[in-house]
Amino acid sequence: MSAISKKIILAVAVLAAVLLPFVLEDFRVFQLNLVLIYAIAILGLNILTGYGGQISLGHGAFYAVGAYTSAILISQVGMSAYLTIPVAALVCLVMGVLMGFPALRLAGHYLALATFALAIATPQLLKYKGIEHWTGGVQGIILDKPTPPFGLTLFGNELSEDRWLYLVILAIALGLFWLAHNLLSGRVGRAIVAIRDQPTAAAALGINLTFVKTATFGLSAAYTGIAGALSALAVAYIAPDSFPSFLSISLLVGVVVGGLGSISGAIFGALFIQFVPNVADELSKSAPWAVYGGMLLALAYVAPDGVMGILQKLKKRRQS
Repeated sequence: MSAISKKIILAVAVLAAVLLPFVLEDFRVFQLNLVLIYAIAILGLNILTGYGGQISLGHGAFYAVGAYTSAILISQVGMSAYLTIPVAALVCLVMGVLMGFPALRLAGHYLALATFALAIATPQLLKYKGIEHWTGGVQGIILDKPTPPFGLTLFGNELSEDRWLYLVILAIALGLFWLAHNLLSGRVGRAIVAIRDQPTAAAALGINLTFVKTATFGLSAAYTGIAGALSALAVAYIAPDSFPSFLSISLLVGVVVGGLGSISGAIFGALFIQFVPNVADELSKSAPWAVYGGMLLALAYVAPDGVMGILQKLKKRRQS
């Protein structure tokens, strides 16, 4: 497939994504908002795990910090909802870099356990009475969804809050996916992968292992923090129990389902963690998680390299 054909397909896909919310009900648009938000978080985790080889079971903590940063700045400071998104990214970037330093001494299951401890502790810390004035304690924080500016209409239709937010999230997601593609397909991406595969050889070639690994952790956390901030705007409510440790596991499931080391696979992973639990619940009200586990095992058997692995195999067969 030529470069021009790829650009045409991409342009058509983006146009279809822009038009999609205008043929769906608001609830479905809300679900699509969550899919895009999860896709951003999964992409961030995939940068760390799929490309960097560092397993994290604590990205739900960055997701929560991003959401609370946005919610606190809106409710307590009166900051514009849109301005809180880069602030949440910066806060999680710093938090990720700080977390990246102990990650230099940990690897594999030890790093997974350390980050999982962070995911378990974060909801409890958010309930701490000393910061209850800011976080709302167990009651959480209620927000108003951003409204379209100046009564904006598109294609003759007045935009609802969910449709407007969908367009905002879609624009941010496209920008973040474009940034990840450029970074990971260039020298930065090659350095990250080199450290993952052969750290000794990478160091011998002059790659600064400390800087690259901590920067990768920080970038991954920043992506997840942006997703958390957007989730606060989309759901318009946050509470400590909204970010259980299972959220971190779900994000890792999304990475594996979409395909490790795949940028576009984040979309498929997000669709899986958003819709498959609902399908499992409809199939069995008594044991929905058993059905979910069965679906996950079946997918792991059929597609051990994730959805993108299947697509890559189909592409090679068509070319041969």
